[in-house]
Amino acid sequence: MISITSKSRYAVVALAELARSGDRPVPIKELAERREIPEQFLEQLFSTLRRAGLLTSHRGMRGGYTLSRPADEITVLEVVQALDGKVGQKSPAARPRRPARACTSYKTAGDFRPSGGEHASAPARPMRG
Repeated sequence: MISITSKSRYAVVALAELARSGDRPVPIKELAERREIPEQFLEQLFSTLRRAGLLTSHRGMRGGYTLSRPADEITVLEVVQALDGKVGQKSPAARPRRPARACTSYKTAGDFRPSGGEHASAPARPMRG
């Protein structure tokens, strides 16, 4: 079992939302509003996830972000490690963090089902395009 930070939890929720959108680029503002995540915070997370190769950014009027691979190929562990570093490794200067919640049930971003918000009552189904 691993514990994830709030930062990683928000990122997995946002990636699941992107997975629902298929190949259509989704602007950060739209994702932030849908999931009630502060826009600037999501921009920081997405910048890191883009550099880690999990997201692709698209410029222009119809720009936004898409997953760089199919949702069923992106694991929650990849997202956590991109944002928080390797699980189980501590740097000498690392300070203890309070975990947001334990993650034991989800293997891929497509498996994640948020526990609140407007999509909470939606039937469980794969989040692939």
